[in-house]
Amino acid sequence: MKNKLEKVSVVLSLLLFAIMGFVACSNDSTEDEVIEDDDPVATVLHAAFSAFNADATTIFLDGSNVVIETTGLPDHETVYWGEDNDLYRAEPDVNLTPTRIPDRNQGATITVDTSPDLTGSTVATELGIIGIAVSGSYIFNDQEGNGPLDQAAGSLDWTGAHIGPSVYHYHLEPKAFTDDDDELAGILLDGVFLYGRKCNSIGTYPTDLDASGGHTTATQYTDGDAEYHYHIINELYSTTGSYIAFAGPFQGY
Repeated sequence: MKNKLEKVSVVLSLLLFAIMGFVACSNDSTEDEVIEDDDPVATVLHAAFSAFNADATTIFLDGSNVVIETTGLPDHETVYWGEDNDLYRAEPDVNLTPTRIPDRNQGATITVDTSPDLTGSTVATELGIIGIAVSGSYIFNDQEGNGPLDQAAGSLDWTGAHIGPSVYHYHLEPKAFTDDDDELAGILLDGVFLYGRKCNSIGTYPTDLDASGGHTTATQYTDGDAEYHYHIINELYSTTGSYIAFAGPFQGY
């Protein structure tokens, strides 16, 4: 009888031990899930998106990303609209490329993180679209076909843009919506906003910019909170007589 009781006691002890282990594992799993749920996910769009041309862009949240769909059609005058368009602007000094805005589809979609990662390595810009401007058109870097921008300077319109082999895009400070001021120029592919040459928090040109033209201060869209953002660097570029919109590198990847 005694042996039977001892065996029952051992079995009960093993069962109790197993139950405690199961509960502990369950608690660990619950704690892990809570940590994952604490990851910040934006529930509203950043206030700066209110500055984008609503006729050209559709902007919405998709989990931790922002999706920007654009027609690519600018809401300002340029010679590249063509003479039949209401937004046509005669610019006799511009050495026009053959293509006009209505000649091809200008649409594109980009997806950016709601919280750019500023802790990693910088990433160089590449040819093509590096951002979307508030007008709905595109921002390109400081190169033209793997060469210096100087070779295409004559084809740039009054707002520092032209159509190359692809879409209408800005290489220089887009004076149609930011001209030696602190206005928003657009957002780049790394999710960081690009502003004009002046800083809203000090009212003049910033002197603390990093190699990408970025720094961390409040803007007109952050309600007093400091946020990392880029500026169009206040230095003349080569022989173009104007200011490069963004040369890189990206900081937000």
